[in-house]
Order: sequence, then C-alpha cells, then structure tokens
Amino acid sequence: MSISFSRRSAMALSGSLLVSAGLPSLRASEVTIPTGSVQFRPEIEPFVRLLEVTPRERIMPVVADKIRSGTSYREWLAALFLAAIRNIQPRPAVGFKFHSVLVVNSANLASMAAVDDERWLPLFWAIDYFKRTQEQDIREGDWTMAAVDESRLPSPEKTHQQLRDAMENWDVDAADVAAASAARVLSAHQLFDLFAEFGSRDFRSIGHKAIYVAGAFRVLNVIGWEYAEPVMRGLSYALLNHDGEPNPAKSDLAADREGRENLARAKTLRSDWLGGRLDSSSTQSFISTFTTIR
Repeated sequence: MSISFSRRSAMALSGSLLVSAGLPSLRASEVTIPTGSVQFRPEIEPFVRLLEVTPRERIMPVVADKIRSGTSYREWLAALFLAAIRNIQPRPAVGFKFHSVLVVNSANLASMAAVDDERWLPLFWAIDYFKRTQEQDIREGDWTMAAVDESRLPSPEKTHQQLRDAMENWDVDAADVAAASAARVLSAHQLFDLFAEFGSRDFRSIGHKAIYVAGAFRVLNVIGWEYAEPVMRGLSYALLNHDGEPNPAKSDLAADREGRENLARAKTLRSDWLGGRLDSSSTQSFISTFTTIR
C-alpha cells in the first residue's frame, strides 16, 4: 500500500475545517466505551473515544474545536495512537490498514520538522487516515482490543520470563497478559530489549514488525510511559502475527530461518565487540565488500 502526503493536500483537508463552528452534540451512547473493550487512563479516554465515534466527515472541526478549548498537541498525539491501537487489527498483516498505527511516529516527526504555523497538519492528516482505516477494519469484522484478564496476570517476579516464553512459543493469549504485566513492572530498557529481539526475528510483513517496535517506543517517549500497557499488548499481538501458518515455534518456515541463523551468529560475537578503535581502512574494506556482494 502506498501512502501519499503533501502539504497542499493536508492544508486542503484541514484548513477550512479548522475555522468551522457550531458543532453538533454527541449522544451519551456515542461516548460510552463498549463492554469488554480495554479502557485507557481517564485523562485520555474521552479524547480517544471522540476520535473513535466521530464520523470522518466531522472529525476535523470536532478536533479543532477541542484544540481551541485548550487540549494540547501531546494529548491528541496520545489519543490518536491509542485509538488506532484499540481499533485497528494487525491482521492479516502488520501493514496495509495497520499503517494508521505505524504512521503516528512519522507524523510526529513531520510536525517537529514543520514551520510553526503548519505543525498541526501532519497530525490532522494522520487522524483522517485513522478514520479511513477504521472504516476498513469495521468492514472486516470491527476488531477491538479487549480488556486484559486481570486474573491471569503473572506475578511480578515471573513476568519477564513468562513474556519471553509466550513470545518464543507464539502464544497470543499468554503473551497478552504477560505484556500487560510487563508494562507495569519492567523498565523501558527491559521492554525495548525484549520487543526489539522479537520484532526482528522473522521476515513477515516486510519489516513492519520492527518498524512498529521502533515507532511505538519513540511515540511513548513523547506522549509518556503512563500509556505503555496497551501499547505493549498491541506490540505482542502484532509481533505474533504469522499469516495463518502453522505455529512457527513448531515449524521450519522460510520466514523464520534467517532470524534463527542471525541469532546464532549474534551469540558468537566477542563480549568486547563494542570496543576497539576507529580505523578508516576497515570502514573502506567493509564498504567495498558490501557493494560487491551479489
């Protein structure tokens, strides 16, 4: 899927809507969280729900009105990321409609690079893109991230190993509760080390799993780690996508072979591999070898 974005199209999309007024009211049923769905922190849940229930043709003036009332860029970035994670299923691939999750980090980077009076535009584009992919997800069955089963959460001292075991065994249900617990008890560095490993172990979805890991941690660094739990649950679910194939832990599938070989190679690296000295001749030798490999 190709995703195009231009400054002109973004301004056409949001410019006139930003000045609209007289917004219609929302019924109570429109802002009530569906039974069984994961619920976010109370300070962000209303904004997430607003993104979810507002029709695409009305979303820009609704968000613009809230911005005028004082809600911040960081709040809307968090709301967008969480709304996409709760509503867009990383199936059948971690791509296509799931780009509405993957592009949030890129939208933030575009906002950071923009001039002051255009910093909102990438975020408005990403919100509109979320609404488009939400429509697609509804047509495909209307998946929603469920509330975590608190009764199944591992004890803090067992969390790290249980999450690793679940990811190694491609066990979606066990990984979900372990990821929720991990977000509560592990450090950001521990979480990144684990998810970076499993995000790069297979070549399904042409690298989008690794992109999701990198983007998720970068977005959390902006919006705050208080929102980590649903993000870690979403990551575990996405990284365990194997396209309806047999369980990769019990199979020898082409998409997993290179990752297993690379993991074995990594174990042969010397413990001091980060040390040494700068050597321009080594760099030139590497570049020459790399560019002549066929």
